[in-house]
Amino acid sequence: MENSNNNLFIEISKAADFFKSKDNFVILTHMNPDGDTLGSGFGLAMLLDRMGKKSTVICSDEIPQKYEYFTSLAPQNADFNKKTTVVAVDVADVKLLGRLEEKYAGSVELCIDHHFSNIGYAEATYLDSNAAANCECIYDLAKALGVEIDKDIALALYTGISTDTGCFRFSNTTAKTHRIGANLMEYGIDTAEINRIMFETKSRIRVELEKMALDAMEFHFDGKCAVITVTREMYEKTGCKDEDLEGITSISRSIEGVIVGVTLREREEGGFKISVRTYPPVDASAICKRVGGGGHIRAAGCQLGPEYNAKQAVAEMLMHVKAVMEEDFAGTVTDK
Repeated sequence: MENSNNNLFIEISKAADFFKSKDNFVILTHMNPDGDTLGSGFGLAMLLDRMGKKSTVICSDEIPQKYEYFTSLAPQNADFNKKTTVVAVDVADVKLLGRLEEKYAGSVELCIDHHFSNIGYAEATYLDSNAAANCECIYDLAKALGVEIDKDIALALYTGISTDTGCFRFSNTTAKTHRIGANLMEYGIDTAEINRIMFETKSRIRVELEKMALDAMEFHFDGKCAVITVTREMYEKTGCKDEDLEGITSISRSIEGVIVGVTLREREEGGFKISVRTYPPVDASAICKRVGGGGHIRAAGCQLGPEYNAKQAVAEMLMHVKAVMEEDFAGTVTDK
């Protein structure tokens, strides 16, 4: 099928043919990289290596060291003296490329994604919006290519699936997700250690910042909405970097009565990165779309520019939360 940009949405078999027909790839991941975009990017790079092809994974932001157990396993050997084929993984919108947007926005030939909000910016897109994690798509691609998954590839793909499903706890997790996870375990990966690193290990500075953020947490709309704001002052006082805060958005999900959690992180260059998490019936993607973002029904993201201070950014997001809550609840929502 085609989207409004007249770019193609293709089947997995066509995506496999695409990779078979080319040899030299640049693989783009989204800014503020998480386990799924990195697992997809480096997992794909290893698949291509097994096919005798060259690739390099690129991200606009620093890759957190905790992912080194699989990112270090993928060859980074694209030949930039020759034509490269540009592929994006887990990137629903060119804005999510961050500083890479200017260079690559018009040259992405294939996007592999699982976000139903994907805007179709690539020349061709393989999209499976039923996949809980984009690494499920890379797993399916490996099968379509006929490339044997090995332990190194399994490390990358399992990480992406586990992190994007909250260790298989989130509502996006399907029976297929569990089957793929079980199949990846057959390659001898230490899933307990992966999940310990991803979900149970926090630095002391992360804990200090969380304490500050929780002290400043706000509740709105009869306690149905929790707002966490992480300011530059908090970063500076604790020494935390943005990559230290992966998973902080899940805090609001654990609070009784909260169905909308909004986490704002002030960026070094100004403005805010915003993550929204919801429970039924509220659509997180609908909230973020109102300010140019997107994502999934229960997890989505957006940004506000440097013209916003923290108070203004919170007010802006609450306005959109209120509007969507009123649509989804079919009634007026007041902020007490």
